[in-house]
This record gives sequence, C-alpha cells and structure tokens, in this order.
Amino acid sequence: MAGRHAGGVMSGAAPGTGRGPLALLPPALIVGGVLANVVGPQPYTGLPLLAAAPLAACIVLTFRGAVVIAALSVIASVAVDLGLARPAAALLVDVADVLVISLIGLWLKRVMDSRDRTLTLTRDIAEAAQLAVLPQPPARVGPLLVATRYQGAHEGARIGGDFFAVQNTPYGVRLMMGDVRGHGLPAVSAMSVVVGAFRENAHHAPDLRELARRLDTAAERAESEEGEGFSEEFTTALLAQIPPDGDRVALLSRGHLPPYLVADGRVAPLIRSTPGTPLGAGLPGPDDAETDTFPLPPGASLLLTTDGVTEARDRRGVFYDPATGLAGRSFDEPQELVDTVVREVTAWSGGRLHDDMAVLAVTRPGGPPGPTAT
Repeated sequence: MAGRHAGGVMSGAAPGTGRGPLALLPPALIVGGVLANVVGPQPYTGLPLLAAAPLAACIVLTFRGAVVIAALSVIASVAVDLGLARPAAALLVDVADVLVISLIGLWLKRVMDSRDRTLTLTRDIAEAAQLAVLPQPPARVGPLLVATRYQGAHEGARIGGDFFAVQNTPYGVRLMMGDVRGHGLPAVSAMSVVVGAFRENAHHAPDLRELARRLDTAAERAESEEGEGFSEEFTTALLAQIPPDGDRVALLSRGHLPPYLVADGRVAPLIRSTPGTPLGAGLPGPDDAETDTFPLPPGASLLLTTDGVTEARDRRGVFYDPATGLAGRSFDEPQELVDTVVREVTAWSGGRLHDDMAVLAVTRPGGPPGPTAT
C-alpha cells in the first residue's frame, strides 16, 4: 500500500513544493527578459519572458515563492523601462501586462493548491478506511510466512472490490481471497460485509463448507437490508485452510479463480472440483462446492489472486498467465513473490493496469534453495 505493501499506497509530495532544477526556471526567465529588453534587436522583446516567469513559478514553486517571482517580474519591467527612458504610457502598459498575468497565475495557483490539499486529505481518509477494512496481516501467521498487496487500477485508488483476509484459528490458518462484482461504494460495502463475516466466523465454523455457508448468509442478509443498488452485487471467494503443521492446504471456491502452488521452480494451478456459486448470488438450492486438499511441501508457496492478475493483457490481447510468467524461479519469501507478480502484471499491461488486483502469498518455511527470481 504503495509505501505500504498490502495496498500499493504511495504518499505524494506536498503540493506546491520546489521541483529541483525546475525551480531555477522563473528567475532565469526574469534574467532572460531583462537582457532581451536591454540588448534585443526590437523594443519589448523580453516582455513575454517577464510575463511568463510568474506563470512558471506557479507551477514549480510554492505560493509564496510565486508571489516573490511575480513582484520581481514587475520590478524588473519597471526598472528596464525607466533605465531605457521609455514613455510613461509604455511603462504602464508593460507593468499592467506582467501584473495581470501574475494575478491570474497566482489565482490559479491558489485553486490548484486547495484542490491538492483536498485530494491529499481524501487519500489519507481512504487509506485509513483500507487499513480498517483490509488490515495488513502480520508477516508470520501460525506456521506460514505471509505477504499481501492491493493495487488499484487508477492512481490514488486505495480500496475497491478486491479483498483478502488471513486468520489464525483453532483449525489452522484460514485464508480468503475475493472479488466483488461491480465498482464504487456498493462494491466496497459488499466487500466489507464479507470480510467482517469472515473475521467473525473463521474461528467458529468447523469446516470450509460451513464457513462459506455463513459468508453467503451474511452477504444475502446485507443485500436484503441495503436494497436496490447493493442487490446487484455478488462476490466470488476462495477459501483456504492450512493446518498447524502446515503440510497441506484445503481449498473451497465459490466462483473464484484457483490458486497456484509455487514450488521448486514450478507453478501449477490447483484445480480439481467445479467451483460453487458466488456468495450473495441468491440462487435457489444448496451449493455443491466441494473441499479439495493438496500437499504443501516445505519451501512451497500458495499464491492467491483476483482477476486483475489473470485478465491483464499485453498489446496483442494475450492474458497474463502466472504459471508461465513465474515458471523456473524460486521465491524464498512470500513478499518477493507478491512483488514479482505485481511488477510482471504491470509490465505485461504496458505500465497501466486496467483492473484492480489483490495478491496474497503464503510460504511454508523450509525446503532446498532453488533458482533465484529475476
């Protein structure tokens, strides 16, 4: 969360701060304007440069810095006209040109700074909401090393319909990866309901089928209470359970993508049973989703993702395949695996994501060293 890995959150620079060498541009324009007026082939050659200096300052300096540059531009314009003994009318026109453009630039600067502060506050609130709904799990839960990442498709996005959860329970470590159909506040509301229900029931449900049933009940109850707008949302979810000894993983899918087993340079999707219906879909009859169990060798990692990973396309329209993209590499830490997935998906998409993605990886420590990730 790009400074925080779980959410892909990066804190931007404060609005209006100086931007390195660009901060020298406004005074350079003033100097250039003065020289052009004094030695230029035509009168008033430097006036556009003097007028441009305050506008450039509004882009690269703070508001106070821009005011100083505007004042210096006006003073420079007056000094040049007086030094060259130009008529008073010409002096007033020059000063009016520089002053009017300076005032317009400073007004725009004030508006942009206000919007930047509002955006920064909004991002901080969104990050606090994400921390509340999708808290970063500890680096170790039970016998497993854990890493997560949420990456929004749009710059500044902190939270959406993709989610994950990790809980240490009497039955072992239970994991959930899910994706709510839709976007915006209804998707966030549906996601928060399912995550909250998972936190409450992961400790008490005796098996994954019962846990899925309780999550489904919570999602349907929320739909009936929220009414129109919420009722069109449904949630795909993948539930996993790894016992305290960490030697196997039980999986149950409610319409979600299968996870991947990453071990000894090989990456294989764990598919056996047909996925059940999504949570909150409201379909009649019992859900027949089955629980499948797979071995989890020492040193192996379990990778769970949302469709923001598997539906990422390159320029030819080809989908990204983790089984191919990660093959031949070994990852000692789950964070290394998560970061590699996010980096590769971003590169595969040409540097721009078209959908949010959540990535969760857990690693059972131990096992022989393998080839390093590149």
